Amino acid sequence: MGSSSATENRQLLSKIATSEGHGENSPYFDGWKAYDRNPFHPTKNPEGVIQMGLAENQLSFGLIEDWIKKNPRASICTPEGVEEFKNVAIFQDYHGFPEFRKAVATFMSKARGGRVTFDPNRVVMSGGATGANELVMFCLADPGDAFLIPSPYYPAFYRDLGWRTGVQIVPVDCDSSNNFKITKEALEAAYEKAQKNNINVKGLIITNPSNPLGTTLDRDTLESLVEFINQKNIHLVCDEIYAATVFSSPTYTCISEVIQNMNCNPNLIHIVYSLSKDMGLPGLRVGIVYSYNDDVVNIGRKMSSFGLVSSQTQHMLGSMLLDEEFVARFLETSSKRLAKRHGVFTKGLEEVGINCLKSNAGLFCWMDLRRLLEDQTFDGEMVLWRVIVNEVGLNVSPGSSFKCVEPGWFRVCFANMDDETVEVALKRIRKFVGQGKKAQDQVVQVKSPKRWKSNLRLSFSSLSTRRFDQEGVNVLSPHMMSPHSPMPHSPLVRAKT
Repeated sequence: MGSSSATENRQLLSKIATSEGHGENSPYFDGWKAYDRNPFHPTKNPEGVIQMGLAENQLSFGLIEDWIKKNPRASICTPEGVEEFKNVAIFQDYHGFPEFRKAVATFMSKARGGRVTFDPNRVVMSGGATGANELVMFCLADPGDAFLIPSPYYPAFYRDLGWRTGVQIVPVDCDSSNNFKITKEALEAAYEKAQKNNINVKGLIITNPSNPLGTTLDRDTLESLVEFINQKNIHLVCDEIYAATVFSSPTYTCISEVIQNMNCNPNLIHIVYSLSKDMGLPGLRVGIVYSYNDDVVNIGRKMSSFGLVSSQTQHMLGSMLLDEEFVARFLETSSKRLAKRHGVFTKGLEEVGINCLKSNAGLFCWMDLRRLLEDQTFDGEMVLWRVIVNEVGLNVSPGSSFKCVEPGWFRVCFANMDDETVEVALKRIRKFVGQGKKAQDQVVQVKSPKRWKSNLRLSFSSLSTRRFDQEGVNVLSPHMMSPHSPMPHSPLVRAKT
């Protein structure tokens, strides 16, 4: 199709269809393309790119598979369960099966330590957390309105929250000086800046546990956030999709616990949840909106007609999540396995002088590579990121794609692979840095940290210079397609073949 024909075709489409509001002009998605073009396989493609940009919990799939085998009646596609086929397959309204909503409410409570209970009648279904986030925006805001979000935050929030709704994101800048904690001063500054720019702020969105930090918010911080939104009379949307991934102290405090003991307006409090992270089931598209606002529940339920959870999925998961013995075993085992994997991975990084932000939750680490940057800029971060993808063969996500205010931070996922692949990834990092534990000890002995830093920088700099002088790669990111779409050969990332 010629350029003129393409232009004419775009003119036939809507503004939403032709906009770039999907937000995929980001290295976060470009790294996926590198992996999709050249995926690692231990025998078929051992030199391929290892996917460490996907926050997915694959460590406890065996428990779910065992439950399915032992409970064939939970599936309408088995001889034992086919008698329920008609009841499940015929038309279902947007309320969802009562058993499913009860199961979700019960699981949400157990995933939060049983310290709070949830009303099944407030459970609103949606197609994954993506659909749930968008549904909340449609309920709470008009096009042009904005929500504050503490940085760093999930890159696809631009798609989830704003592409079709027209809602804006106003970052609340947080930095490493206090381990990226949210402060009242930062909130006030972001809010006042939006007001000066005539932007109508409708609320605050937080992720707890945090993606990408892997940290949890303490009670004092949560109370201060509730006080802030009450004072401004704006909404608080709590993305708690990683609630059951907490694997070490401090224990998790959810927003529902906090507001039980506060004098606040419950109509301003809303929760987004899903089973994509806690149970590792993103393909089943189970998203949940839980609101303390009756109008949001009623309107959201009507809007959910555009993205319901399939009745077959409701039927199976309703049975699974009401199995108290299974749920208890799954939550305990998953937490232990995440803790072990986190420990193995972070220790492996420490052996080559790489530290991560201290974390206690999530499926990833917030890796600090600031001292390895040739230039302490976001351009320098991009150079380093390209080297990690191309030379090391690891798809990690640069902090700039999460709107981090400091260059040199990277999110690296560790729960979407087996133990053997983790070891391959660590081996590649050791080889790339050019120094193992032994070399690090030698540097300590001669008390020359500057030399260690210089050597590490040199290894990155020489590789990046050689590689990109040859290929003439542009620093700027091109327009991106979906990581699951047919992919053009992006000039930003060229995976080794």
